[in-house]
Amino acid sequence: MAAVLLVAAAAPAAPADGGAPQPVRTTATAETPAVHDDEAGGNADADDPAVWVDPESPGRSLVLGTLKDAGLDVYGLNGRRLQHIGAPPAPGEGSEPGRFNNVDIVYGFELDGHPTDLALVSDRGRDRLRAYAIDPAAVAAGEPPLTEVTAASAGPVFAADEEEVDEQHTAYGLASYSDDGEAYAVVSRRAETRLKLLRLKDEGGRVGYATEDTADLPGSFTLPDGKNWEPCTDPGERAQVEGMAVDQEKGVLYAAQEDVGLWRIALDDGEFGGPSLFDKVREYGVPWTYDEAKEECVLDTDNDPGHGGNRLSADAEGVTVYHAGDGEGYVLASSQGDDTFAVYGRGGRNPYIGSFTVADGPETDGVQHSDGAMALNVPLGRAFPKGLLATHDGEATPADGERESTGFKFVRWDDLAAAFPAPLTVDTDSFDPRDTDRRG
Repeated sequence: MAAVLLVAAAAPAAPADGGAPQPVRTTATAETPAVHDDEAGGNADADDPAVWVDPESPGRSLVLGTLKDAGLDVYGLNGRRLQHIGAPPAPGEGSEPGRFNNVDIVYGFELDGHPTDLALVSDRGRDRLRAYAIDPAAVAAGEPPLTEVTAASAGPVFAADEEEVDEQHTAYGLASYSDDGEAYAVVSRRAETRLKLLRLKDEGGRVGYATEDTADLPGSFTLPDGKNWEPCTDPGERAQVEGMAVDQEKGVLYAAQEDVGLWRIALDDGEFGGPSLFDKVREYGVPWTYDEAKEECVLDTDNDPGHGGNRLSADAEGVTVYHAGDGEGYVLASSQGDDTFAVYGRGGRNPYIGSFTVADGPETDGVQHSDGAMALNVPLGRAFPKGLLATHDGEATPADGERESTGFKFVRWDDLAAAFPAPLTVDTDSFDPRDTDRRG
């Protein structure tokens, strides 16, 4: 996350068009055990989920969740922890240890001649991608299913050398996709506007990567009145991207620049196309000052020029795509500042559909400050027969005293769809995440 934003005055009035409608409410049906960001809890801070679909028994599918300094957890669809993988230790004195930020799934990667499903993780601490093979037979046997298969040659994604790695402008957000028999990962850089497109490589039965393309999103913006505006960040940092997702069929990357808004970027033949900003956070264009003592941004909302949007409150975070037939479906983004999620159409200019919250339910608490999410349309057994939305919860309750508690929540897609006045599409047949080269 970027610098903390403080509001210096009352929030601005609603836009003249009435603004976005009130978000609808849904609830989760399962949750993972809360983790705690303290020494006793192993400095575990949940962040980003990914869902792996079991090819033989979808009800045995897995949810993987990053825990930053504490590494990675693997869960069943009931939320029970099945495996824990620790982040790598620091390679030497004065160096940073591993810190797992985002996770995504690659299906059917040819590894040593065998189609292999992979979990990819962005290791912010060491500026690497980590790759883990997922073994369906181990899942069926109730054994730990993930084994690391990162190539020894896998070097820093962004840093020129190990000394620069320790400055921590490193691999941050992550989204993977496949195209024409090749597997790719898009990686954003912490505290910078840069994105890299990496092609995954089989290196003797281990996973390496090579840079295919680089793109830089803007760090400053010209407002309609001609004034230049930059989002507030900590000194020495720029407006970063974390939440990202790829529309596999359309070949489009969606990227959330936290204090700016949502970008749509074409992906074709291992290259980035031109970016288009299709929605902005409410705070876009608002004047600010930086409080050095508190290390916080202070927004001057009394002088808000009104150039921002009305659906997202900074930070704009976790992005995911729900695929449906004939190019239909949705792009979802976490509006972290007001604990909601915005829903957009996949087609055209991504029209806004509505917003929702994951509220307290009979068996689970709600979702606040969500960093990451993943939606799947396919049936996942009896628990999630119409698909699943897995989301990070930045404030898991009930809290254990003063300990910071986070975790992940699992929402039935059909429950979420039915919560909208005009129900969202439920389409379990038209998209298979294992059909890696399918395009609309």
